This record gives sequence, C-alpha cells and structure tokens, in this order.
Amino acid sequence: MVFKDREFVAVLLGADINTYSVARAFYEEYQIKTYVFGKYLSGPSCSSKIINYRANPKMDTEEIFLKAINAVSKRFKKKKIFVLGCGDNYVTLIGQCKDKLPANVIAPYIDIEQMDMLVNKEKFYELCSTYGIDYPETFIYKSQMGHDFEIPFKYPVILKPADSVDYFAHSFENQSKIYKLHSRQEIDEIIDLIYQSGYTSDLIIQDMIPGNDEHMRVMTCYSGRDRKVKMMCLGHVLLEEHTPMGLGNHALILTEPNEELYGQAKKLLEAIHYTGFSNFDIKYDKRDGKYKFLELNVRQGRSNYYVTQAGFNIAKYLVEDYIYNSDMSFETGQDSYLWTVVPKGVAFKYVIDVDIKRKMKELIKLNKAVNPLFMKGDLRPKRYAHLMANHLRQYDYFKKYYK
Repeated sequence: MVFKDREFVAVLLGADINTYSVARAFYEEYQIKTYVFGKYLSGPSCSSKIINYRANPKMDTEEIFLKAINAVSKRFKKKKIFVLGCGDNYVTLIGQCKDKLPANVIAPYIDIEQMDMLVNKEKFYELCSTYGIDYPETFIYKSQMGHDFEIPFKYPVILKPADSVDYFAHSFENQSKIYKLHSRQEIDEIIDLIYQSGYTSDLIIQDMIPGNDEHMRVMTCYSGRDRKVKMMCLGHVLLEEHTPMGLGNHALILTEPNEELYGQAKKLLEAIHYTGFSNFDIKYDKRDGKYKFLELNVRQGRSNYYVTQAGFNIAKYLVEDYIYNSDMSFETGQDSYLWTVVPKGVAFKYVIDVDIKRKMKELIKLNKAVNPLFMKGDLRPKRYAHLMANHLRQYDYFKKYYK
C-alpha cells in the first residue's frame, strides 16, 4: 500500500466499523494512515495497514483523551489535526473539550449546548414539530411519574432513552438499545430496570410503526462551515442487526434518492445553523404514507461508507472545507449502490421484496456492492481471520434473533 505525506492528520475515537470506514475514506482519497484511539485492542480497526491503533480503557475520559490528542498535536505541530468521534460518547467528549484542544486541532462539530439539544430525542421531536417534519406519535415519560401514567396509543410500543449517552453510561444486565414492548407490565418492568441502573433523563415511549427493516431509511448530510448543506445521501435500509446491543444497527443498505426527505432535512439543518456531519434515522409508515424521523446523530453514522461508496467521500468534505477552503456545491445522492456487512446468504434469505432482491443481484454483478471492512490490500491473516469469524457469525445471529 502507498502512503503520502499530507498537511493534515486524522485522529478517530472508537474501534468499530465506523472508525474503519472513515479511515478507509481518508486512505482512498489522500493515501494517509489514520490514528485510531479506542478502549480495547479489538474490532476491525486492529491490525489494519491503514490505521495506527492505540488502546486505553480510559480513552473516553477527558484526562486520557486530552493527553492523547496533545501528544499527536506536538508530534505534528506543523500540521492540522482532525479529531472525529465515532460514537455518541466520543462526540460528546470532544464537544466538552473543544475549548481545551491545541490550536492546530480541528474538531468539526457544533457547540456542546446545541449538541446536547439535538441528541436528546425529546428536544429533537420539538424541533421536528417546529419545522413541520413528521415523527412517530410520542409519549415523554419522566421519572417522577412512577407508574401513574397512561399510554395514548396501542401496543406494541417502542421504549428508548431520550439521552443515549447517559443511558449507556449506566449498563445493566440484558440492556438493549431500544425495547419493543407488548403490555403495560413490560413497560413498568423496563422503566424500573433503567432507573435502578442510575439513568436520570427522560424516556421516549412511541407508537411502533409497522413494517420490517425494509421500511427504514438512513440519511447522511454534511453542512459546511458556512452553515449550508453541501451533501445529502439517502440509504434504503434492507436489513438491520437484531442482537440486543446491535438492534437498529444497519446491516444492508441500498442507496436511493428522495427529494422530499432531502428538502425536509436541509430546511431543518440550515434553520438551526448546523455544521459538520449529521445522520438521520427515518421509517416509512405505510398507514399514512409518510416518512417519520426517529432521531438525529450529530456525527457520521456507523454505516457511513455507504456515502463514500456512492461517490461522496466523507473525508474529502472535511479536508476541502477546513484545509483547502473550497467553495463546495450542493450535491445529493442519486445512483444505486449496495452496502453490506452480512454474507450474501443472509442478505438474500432475509430480504423479502422480490424487486429489491433483483436489484441487489444486478448491483453485485455490476461490481457496485461493497463490504467496507474487506478492503483489498488490507487483509493481514490475523485481521482477515477475525473479520471472517464475525462475518460468518451473522448466520447464527440472524437465525437466533431475527423475528
């Protein structure tokens, strides 16, 4: 593999598919090796030729993070240093430390106050109401309610934390990202379990939009330093993971355009003067024919390589904006590509729509399908063995958890 010396360095926080996908984008566009700081020596970023991986169990604490980024800043004092979070906790950490970062470090994020508002689902839905964006019928549960409340819609319902960072900071047995609940007894039991863990924020209880994974959409956007949206790319989610902690993670995506959704998200982002990457989860509701916005992530999503694959290299947007001060035009994803992190056997078994399966076969034949983790030239034996073990394990995961 060929590497080049550039006037910038990239530092990513995390260890999973998100960090590897961003590092791959930096390598493919600029041939640089990215620094990845995570908590443990595990995941697809380990043993990669395009990554310098450093592990510390306390990497998500302010002291250790600042120590690590200051060391990189001093080592490359004549270069600009991008620092990017690849998980909500890391993005929050960067936001909290923005005023403490060295002068040559670029943290391409909104202020922590705005960040806290947008990642809180309760406040995000208030914004949706303000700007005429549809979202599921929602009940906001507050801890002082105890068990004295009524749900205004039918079962099953979805229960999830309003503040995901706070929620995952208080782990407990059988913790799940979201809960699909079928009775009031189940609601009361989960509420008690969550608050006993130490969680203090509100909970979101929502009408469950019917439909399988194929009703989901994901949209990734980039807003420049001028607060104008520069790029939007929509993915039709065909499969999600179904393990308790992976529930909702994308497993198979087909890119496709939707001008109405592009317009709604662009209006919101520019109205609030947003900057940086944003990532929306959306679900189509066949009952009324509307797309309902579920949440906004103030970062590139875990499945971000579907955007790079579609021709919108996410590293390039950062470099053109912050290093070269380029005047970028507004672009939206229009062409079809297939992004996957599951074997073909899983994809074709669990995708239901016949026309979509036909499209998948066509894209595979045209070499327009990719698993971002299996990059040519970056498959050392140890890394390849680890990737293949996890890849093939998807057969068992879907057999056990997919319903």
